[in-house]
Amino acid sequence: MSTDIREVGLEPMPGTGRRIVVVPPVPALLEEYGSSTDPVAELRSACVAAVAWLDSRVRIIAADDLARRVGESLTGRPSDEEATDVLVLANGSARRSEKAPGHLDERAAAFDAHLGELLAAGDAAGLAAVDHDLAEALLTSGLEVFRTLSDEGIDVQSVQIDHAEDPFGVRYWVVRWQCAS
Repeated sequence: MSTDIREVGLEPMPGTGRRIVVVPPVPALLEEYGSSTDPVAELRSACVAAVAWLDSRVRIIAADDLARRVGESLTGRPSDEEATDVLVLANGSARRSEKAPGHLDERAAAFDAHLGELLAAGDAAGLAAVDHDLAEALLTSGLEVFRTLSDEGIDVQSVQIDHAEDPFGVRYWVVRWQCAS
């Protein structure tokens, strides 16, 4: 189920501090996995719009090479480690239904609800502190990368959630964070 764009806090303003976008590291977003019918058309559209909101120089924070490739595909260039704008690749549980990659785990919905609250609050420290063992058991991807943002002490001023759904039993978000600096 998809949600409408939801904004929390102030309207993101161009040029007023660093911007951070969170997208899922979905292989179907890579061109080589494309087909005549796009199974993630809404997700792709939300990702493309959110990434376009970032500066042309973007640092990609990903947990593995596949996620980094998805990020580079979305930005159209390699990560710029000196950039202030950031693209984070992470998703919630892959155990939200019987047909999910990890099959149904009753803990997934509550865990993802908590992640959604933290994303909506712009709480990088909270995301960095989630139960690692539970996140691993629920087959999340990339949550550990929030430690990097937490360590940098980001100050999120406003949040916009462009997309939140769980197709294929995996929880995906596309989120924009406008930071103070």
